Amino acid sequence: MKFTKLGRAAVVAAAGALLLSSCAANEPAADDAPEGSQSAASSLSGDLAGAGASSMGAAQEAWIAGFQSANPDVNVTYDPAGSGAGREQFIAGGVSFAGSDAYLKDEELEGEFAACVPDTLPVDLPVYISPIAIIFNVEGVDSLNLDASTIAKIFSGQITNWNDEAIASQNEGVELPDAPITAVHRSDDSGTTENFTEYLAATAESDWTEGVFETWPAAYGGEGAQGTSGVVDAVANGTGTIGYADASRAGDLGTVALKVGEEYVPFTADAAAAAVDASPRVEGRHDGDIAVDLDRTTTEAGVYPLVLISYAIACTEYQDAEAGELVKAYLAYVASEEGQTAGQENAGNAPISDELRDEILAVVDSIQ
Repeated sequence: MKFTKLGRAAVVAAAGALLLSSCAANEPAADDAPEGSQSAASSLSGDLAGAGASSMGAAQEAWIAGFQSANPDVNVTYDPAGSGAGREQFIAGGVSFAGSDAYLKDEELEGEFAACVPDTLPVDLPVYISPIAIIFNVEGVDSLNLDASTIAKIFSGQITNWNDEAIASQNEGVELPDAPITAVHRSDDSGTTENFTEYLAATAESDWTEGVFETWPAAYGGEGAQGTSGVVDAVANGTGTIGYADASRAGDLGTVALKVGEEYVPFTADAAAAAVDASPRVEGRHDGDIAVDLDRTTTEAGVYPLVLISYAIACTEYQDAEAGELVKAYLAYVASEEGQTAGQENAGNAPISDELRDEILAVVDSIQ
């Protein structure tokens, strides 16, 4: 299976290597390989570098540990620099794969990909599914019910106090303080921000006129923080703070149940997976690309529509055949039942369905 694009340049110059930070500890002994994993006698060797979404950082740690357990001569690193940074590094050829909370844009696909064979297109593979939690830090309050309109007004600065009637009317019996709200957003180029603003644009159109974006405009106010960890830390260490982050990082912070139809739905892995299963594919994508068009406006019971899908982005044919072999093996593990279970245990995400796994593995198997 080969995916091509007309008008590619004949030769693409390889970009200089970029500094990466490893999310994994040193690889464990091959004898410790989990049951059902790749053979401990693996002949694979070399270095494999990826970068991108910080939301999937904990899952990448588990995937790297499991893969290196079965392939002790392979060193895998993943730099959780953010979705935008990961895509940039992949496009430049600085890493062999990227993790991104947003699939490649059409304009990105019009460009060149330094690691890929000319006239071929990379693919987006949805390997990580997780709810995005709206997290807050208000003394004595563990959970809140909020509709999309109220959330939009909080993050656009239209609602600025915790005891505002719009919040209080949805949370009878909850003692809300007469205190200012500090809304925390990602300061970096973030797929999580894109997913969050896409939800607001779809479900609170009259109250969220800012549109969909990856980088939070300074004019919209609030407090910026770098990466998922930065947002979580800012909310946890502040007073009267509220933010958004991958649900696996919510910890002991207060969380919001979203109004879906006539009920309020708290985030769960099952509710997030249900949203993905109910959503169609993005139209007009090239063969092998598995981009999902999430239905944010669903009113189906038990569905949590503020969902993040992180994609593994990879070439279908690599200029460096050894890099292609390592990416193919690593992504096969990531999408496997064992890999998805390891990710869930470490990150709390929702494992992909068997049907989606089969589709992803068919594409991965074609990587050269």
